[in-house]
Amino acid sequence: MEQKHLLVAEHIDKRFGITHAVNDVSLTIDAGEIRGLIGENGSGKSTFCQMLCGIYTIGGGTFTLDGQELHIRNQVEANRAGISIIVQEMGTLSGLTVAENIYLGHEEPFMHMGIKDTRAMNRSAQKLLDEYGFGRIRAGQMIDQYNFEDRKLVEIVKATYMKPKILVIDETTTALSQNGRLELYKIMDAVRADGRSVIFISHDLGEVLSRTDTVSVLRDGEYIDTVRTKDVSEDDLKRLMVGREIGNAYYRTDYGEPISSEVVLSVQDVSVPGEIEGITFDLHRGEILGFGGLSECGMHEVGKAIFGASWDRTGKVSLADGTEINDIPTAIKHSVAYTSKDRDNESIIVNESIRNNIVLPSLEDLALQGLLYGGKLNRFADKHAKDMQIKMQSVNQFVSDLSGGNKQKVVLARWIGKGSDILVLDSPTRGIDVKVKQAIYALMDEMRKNGKSMIMISEEIPELLGMSDRIFVMKDGKISGEFMRSPQLSEEDLIAKMV
Repeated sequence: MEQKHLLVAEHIDKRFGITHAVNDVSLTIDAGEIRGLIGENGSGKSTFCQMLCGIYTIGGGTFTLDGQELHIRNQVEANRAGISIIVQEMGTLSGLTVAENIYLGHEEPFMHMGIKDTRAMNRSAQKLLDEYGFGRIRAGQMIDQYNFEDRKLVEIVKATYMKPKILVIDETTTALSQNGRLELYKIMDAVRADGRSVIFISHDLGEVLSRTDTVSVLRDGEYIDTVRTKDVSEDDLKRLMVGREIGNAYYRTDYGEPISSEVVLSVQDVSVPGEIEGITFDLHRGEILGFGGLSECGMHEVGKAIFGASWDRTGKVSLADGTEINDIPTAIKHSVAYTSKDRDNESIIVNESIRNNIVLPSLEDLALQGLLYGGKLNRFADKHAKDMQIKMQSVNQFVSDLSGGNKQKVVLARWIGKGSDILVLDSPTRGIDVKVKQAIYALMDEMRKNGKSMIMISEEIPELLGMSDRIFVMKDGKISGEFMRSPQLSEEDLIAKMV
């Protein structure tokens, strides 16, 4: 029996200034299908989906859903038409409760004579959370009380409770623990079984191959091909994405190199109530020190604590010269950098220019007799943006217009420009394609060889094994194991200390 085309996209087009983000893309998605959508950062996949979902206006072309041409002006209208999206970065609004986020734009059932029935909304939202298995999240609490992953779980409920015909999942799994990913996979399978469809964007090609029926590839805003998942390998997908062989040489190939005895950072008995306890270690010159573990193990809080970003931290973080790091300004002044897993909210200012983001930590260094000159700031930002090969119109472009990978390049350009000697990198390649990953790994290796020291916090075990000189595994807020770099070290060795 012939499959029914649920979504038809014809000649979809979008420009941002001189950048042709999506160029004449046409494709069809069948009912009951999970369609992977892949491409390098900046290939146009998120822009394509955001036009479908009403976040961006369509530059040209048409979307037809279930036989009806769409004329969507915003996300609420998209939801009503049967299209929902879970975005890559934060998709919930601070200052609202969990329930208010779930029903945002759909409050009508709880309004009586212009007055919102908050208790009824909370009861309804809590029932949904319980049904999804997320009952520990309380509908009446402020969303700000929850961490990045829990807020993603709330977004999943928000995007799916109305049973959309098309569910778009844009790099969501990178924000979730393994349990969270399994819950999302169940929802995807349920959507397919119900005759509805999923568009699944992920840079984890193994995940794409295991979770989808078909995969469409975009490159530089243009449609390349659609293939059946069962017919292709990861290497096939990489070739389609970048137009050439990319190989597997992501990681360092050296083993047995001695670690310098010079200690550049000492962490002694650092604790944060309810998060981490008794963390003690030394970081050496030219070392990449990895931290890994399962979600909620405390590894992300270690990075914040080192950078002076945890107000209730106890213990001591000190540099080789005896300087103690107790707050962010002291860290920055003494050449310590930090990149957060929550990139849009903690590492960059999305509604500012690339220039202003890159120069921010270096303003004191760039000032001449207390004055800042635009030309000097522009040259500084332009140099480091081009060194990082950021895809942009100019350094005056807003960061909010960039893809996830290019945003991450802005974060790194900021700290490389500052000349930081110690970098705390939390999930440095989250939501980044294979080509940009290679570039970041090569940059880290080069910085290591030049005497820079890095703490790399990662939920990706191959990344830890491939890039670290030493690895600390965390469990329940404490260090549960330590491993030295070795070709014999396996994923199973690390996992045994995580669970």
